[in-house]
Amino acid sequence: MSDESPHVVDAGERAELPLPILYRDSQLVAIDKPAGLLVHRSVVDAREHRFAVQLLRDQIGQRVYPVHRLDKGTSGILLFALDAATARGVAAQFAVGDTGKRYVAVVRGWPPEQGLVDRALGGVEDDLLPTPDPTPKSARTRFRRLATVELPVPIDRYPAARYALLQLEPLSGRRHQLRRHLSGLSHPIVGDTTYGSGRHNRLFRERFGCARLLLACTSLEFTHPADHRRVRVEAPLADDFARVVERLGWTLPTANSGNIHEH
Repeated sequence: MSDESPHVVDAGERAELPLPILYRDSQLVAIDKPAGLLVHRSVVDAREHRFAVQLLRDQIGQRVYPVHRLDKGTSGILLFALDAATARGVAAQFAVGDTGKRYVAVVRGWPPEQGLVDRALGGVEDDLLPTPDPTPKSARTRFRRLATVELPVPIDRYPAARYALLQLEPLSGRRHQLRRHLSGLSHPIVGDTTYGSGRHNRLFRERFGCARLLLACTSLEFTHPADHRRVRVEAPLADDFARVVERLGWTLPTANSGNIHEH
């Protein structure tokens, strides 16, 4: 494993490129959102001037309606509707948990091989919820450990730094759910500047040239509103994420290959 630190590419540079389209029909379009790109304009990050809604609208030449959200730092599958009625219908599936979502993350430490986090979460302030409801609401996340590694780098009181590659399945849709649940387990996601560890984030910047949140949505399943068929869209990891995985000596399951399944 080389210690050479590659150039850190600014997320804004990647966002200027055409957005990769993973799925498209007359009602829906799914893209592979790069890390560092907001879904839409936000008062929380008022300096940003690039948004997935705007970029995709300009790219395909028609209005688009996001039906769910990914955090700015998260990459992967983001679904849009091409009309307001479809947007409402598909968004309702997300609201009641009738969608299947899988993520991949790099976390600090070695969690158990598998488990279920069942911890209620209160609201988080953002542009849609400037005064969030602090009352905790049910939140559940299933996880499975895919790989582990130990780097000979002392951090804090430990003689080496341990990391794990996880597959995450949110069974509810609370704001920042995956990041908050993993942080609550003392296994924060690497690159998380809000809920994570600055020392571990810095190690990945210096050793791997990676300044992003290492969280990606790699599979999304939903019911198509037109004919009720079940559609599953899969996406590979972004190149910057994949390079980190490769340098840590890990391989991902072959399911994350950019395929579309309909049944």
